[in-house]
Amino acid sequence: MDVDIMEHIFLLVLVTLMSVVQNAFFALKVEKECKTQNTKTAAFERLSCARRNCMDTYATFLAVMWCAGICLSQAPAAFAGVVYLGVRQQYFIGYMGQTSQSTPGFLFGKRVLSFLFLMCLVGILNFLLGQYCGSDYKEYIQTITKAASPLLLLP
Repeated sequence: MDVDIMEHIFLLVLVTLMSVVQNAFFALKVEKECKTQNTKTAAFERLSCARRNCMDTYATFLAVMWCAGICLSQAPAAFAGVVYLGVRQQYFIGYMGQTSQSTPGFLFGKRVLSFLFLMCLVGILNFLLGQYCGSDYKEYIQTITKAASPLLLLP
C-alpha cells in the first residue's frame, strides 16, 4: 500500500482494530455469562441486550468515522472514535448493573456520532464547494474541527 495513503488513514485503521477487540470482549462477556448459568438469567439477558444494542450502532459508527476521516480530517475523527469506544464501554458496563446506569453512555454516544456525522457533512460540502465554486475551506474547517473535538469530553 502506498505510504501517502497510509498516512491519511492510519489512525482510522487503529481505531477500527480497537473496536474489533472491544466487540470480541463484549462477545466473551456474553459467552462467559451464558456458560456460568444453565438457565437464562436476568444478567445474561442484560448482557445480551447490551451487546445487541452496541452491534446495532456499530456499522453507523464505522461509516461516519471513516467518512469524517477521509472527507475532512483523520485526527479529530479518530479522536472522536476513541471517545466513542470509551463511551460504548461505559454503556456496556452500565448495562451489566442497572439499565438506568447505561443512559449516560447512550446519550454521550449519540453526541459523538452526531459530531462525526456533522464532520462528514462539512467535508462533503467543502468538496462540493471546491468542485463547483472553486473555493476550498478545508484548512479552516480542519482547524475548527481539531479545536472542537476536545469539546466532546465536556459533560
